[in-house]
Amino acid sequence: MFNFCRSKCHKNFKMKRNPRKVRWTKAYRRTAGKELAEDATFEMERRRNRPVKYNRETVAKTVRAMKKISEVRARRQERFWEARMARAKGAKVAAERKELEQQIHLIKAPGAAKAAEAASEKLKVAAGENAQEDSMVE
Repeated sequence: MFNFCRSKCHKNFKMKRNPRKVRWTKAYRRTAGKELAEDATFEMERRRNRPVKYNRETVAKTVRAMKKISEVRARRQERFWEARMARAKGAKVAAERKELEQQIHLIKAPGAAKAAEAASEKLKVAAGENAQEDSMVE
């Protein structure tokens, strides 16, 4: 018998949905490479069939180890996420640059280019007149 976390999961199971194709499931996130799939810390959580005799020291060690494991797992997940985002950032910048090159006509108005050329021509003419006046003064 299966235990489900919520009715949504149970309904999807009864409808025979493949969890690797449903985007919100852990199975999907692992197969799509969005979460760590293989990690040594997952091995420690396996269920053991043999009961262990209670020992206070062993329990204390186990609790300390559980805290340490959760810290290690958090750091690994953070590094994994940062590496994913670094790759995605490069791709995003490239896509934005390509889109900008293709859609440059939307940014630069045709009249603005002509106005800029006219303004530069006026500056050149004004600079030439100033040079002529300076030469006359000398």
